[in-house]
Amino acid sequence: MEKFAGIPVSPGIALGEALVLDRQGFRIPRRLVQQDAVEQELERLHGAIRAAQAQIARNRDTITQQLGPHYGAIFDAHLQMLQDRKLLEEVEQLVRRRHWSPEFAFSQVVRRYARAFEELPGPMRERASDLFDVERRVLRELLGRNREEIAHLTSPVLVLAHDLTPGEVVNFDPQLILGFATERGGPSSHTAIVAQGLEIPAVVGVGPFLSAVSGGQEVILDAEQGWVIVDPDDPTRAHYQQRLQRRRHYRQQLRQLEQQECHTADGQRIELMANIELPQEAQLCCQRGADGIGLYRTEFLYLQSPSLPTEEDHYRAYAQVVQAMQGRPVVIRTFDLGADKLRHMPQLEDQPNPFLGVRSIRLALRHTELFRVQLRAVLRAARLGPVRVMFPFVATLRELRQAKTLLADVWEDLREEGQGPEVLPPVGMMIEIPSAALLADLFAPEVDFLSLGTNDLTQYTLAADRSNREVSALYDPCDPAVVRLVHMAVQAAQAHHKPINVCGQVASIPECIILLLGLGLRRFSVAPGALGEVKRVCGRVRLRQCQQVAQRVLGMDDGRSIRLFLRQEYRRLVGASLD
Repeated sequence: MEKFAGIPVSPGIALGEALVLDRQGFRIPRRLVQQDAVEQELERLHGAIRAAQAQIARNRDTITQQLGPHYGAIFDAHLQMLQDRKLLEEVEQLVRRRHWSPEFAFSQVVRRYARAFEELPGPMRERASDLFDVERRVLRELLGRNREEIAHLTSPVLVLAHDLTPGEVVNFDPQLILGFATERGGPSSHTAIVAQGLEIPAVVGVGPFLSAVSGGQEVILDAEQGWVIVDPDDPTRAHYQQRLQRRRHYRQQLRQLEQQECHTADGQRIELMANIELPQEAQLCCQRGADGIGLYRTEFLYLQSPSLPTEEDHYRAYAQVVQAMQGRPVVIRTFDLGADKLRHMPQLEDQPNPFLGVRSIRLALRHTELFRVQLRAVLRAARLGPVRVMFPFVATLRELRQAKTLLADVWEDLREEGQGPEVLPPVGMMIEIPSAALLADLFAPEVDFLSLGTNDLTQYTLAADRSNREVSALYDPCDPAVVRLVHMAVQAAQAHHKPINVCGQVASIPECIILLLGLGLRRFSVAPGALGEVKRVCGRVRLRQCQQVAQRVLGMDDGRSIRLFLRQEYRRLVGASLD
C-alpha cells in the first residue's frame, strides 16, 4: 500500500480501479513552411480552430444543461480566447514571417500567455490551465491526437493524470468516472470549479506519483483529506467503505439545512454569505440559502480574455449578480491582480518578488484609468441593489484614502451624468496584510466594514507561500501569530462598531469555526458548497462555549497544539468527525 498527499478540491470518497493517463506531451516539430504553402497551412490552422470552437461549444451546452449557465461560462471564456484577434494575429504573423508551422507557432504564442499567468502570485496562476486547455484542443485537431482511453470506457474507474483540463472533466461520464487525481493543479483552477459543480471527488497537486501506479490497480481517493491510496490493504479498504456510507448520510443532512437561517444553539444570528468568482454562481448561492455575496472576486473578467474588459463588460457581470441576489447584499472586491497579468497596459520592470510587488490596490492606484473603468461599473450596478465596494491588499492609510477619494470622484462624475446611485455605497477593505491588522484601530473609522482575508494574512504573517510545497508545513491559519492578529482586528472593529467578517478558507474548517465565533466574529463568507457545514457547526455550539475555547487558544504558543485542541473541542461540542 502506498499513500500520496495532495490538495482536496471537490469533497468525496471514491474506491475503484485506476485509469492512468500519461502527460500527453505533444512533440511539435519546429519545421519551416515553404512560402508557397503558407496560405494552405494557415487555412489548416483556421480549420483546427473552428473544430476546437465547435467542440468547446458542445461542452458549454452540455455543462450548462447539467449544472446551469454559471458553469457554462467557463467554456465561453475558452471560446473568447480562440476568438481573440490579437492572439490569432500573432500566430499568423509567425507563420507568414518566420515560416513556422501552425502547430509550433500556436503553441509558442499560447504558452507565452500561459507563462504570464503562471508567474502570478496566489490562485490566479491556476488560470494558465484554461490556456493549456485551448492549446491542447487546437493541437489535437492539427496533430490528430485524442485521449482514447476515456472515450472507450466500459467500467467505472478513477482517473489519475499529470493534469486535466476543464474540457476533459466536463466530458466525464459520472457513471464511469468515480473521481480523479492529478499531479498538477490548485484549488482555484477551473478544473477544480467544474469538479465541484459535477460533485466529482478530486485531489490535485499531488506531485509526481503516476510512476507508482499501474492501470487496473485498486485505488482509494480520499478527497476529504487529500489522500490517494494505491493498492490498499484490507483494514484500510474496510475503513473507507464505512466512511463512504457515513458521508452519504451526512450530505443528506446538510441539504436539509441549506434554506434555514444560521443561528448558534443559544440563538445568536450568524450572517452567512458566499464567495463567488463567476457571476452566474449567484443563482447557486440563493439556492444554498446564502444571506448575500460576501466576496465577489472580479479577476475572472480580466482573465477570461487576452483583452481588457470594457466598462460594459464589468457592468453586465455585476448587474447579473446584483439582480440574481434579489435584494441581498453583494460585496464587490476590486481587482486583485499583478501587472504582468494585464498584457494590454505598460509593463513594469521585472519584479524579483511579485508577491511583494506592484499588485492589487497598488496597481490600481498606479493606473487610475484602469481603476476608474471598474469603479464606474460597480457604482452603476449599485443602482440595481445593495452593493458594497471592497478594496484588497491595503497596507497603509494613505492607500485606503487614495482609493476612497478616487471612488468618490467617480461617483460625482456618474451623478452628473445621471448614472450614479443616490448615495455612495458602503466602502470596506480587506485585512490580509499584517500591517492592516496591526493598524485596524486606525483603519476602522475610515471604512463601513472590514473583511479578514485569512489566506493571505497567514501567508504574509508567516512568510510562507501557501502554494510552495517546500514551506507548506509553515502555512498554518491556526498559528498563534495569525490568531492574535485576527483577534486584534475583531477587537478594533467592535470598538468602532464596524461590521467585520472573515472570507478566507479558515471559515470553512469545522473546528476553526468554533474559534472564530469565540474571537467575536458573527459574519462569515464561504464557498457555496460549505454553507451547510457552517450552519451545522454554528447550530450546535453556544457562544459562551466558543469564547472559552478562544481564551484557551489565545494563551497557547504552538499552532499544532492549537489544532489538536480545536479538534478535541469540536468532537466534544459538535460531535464525532467524519474522518
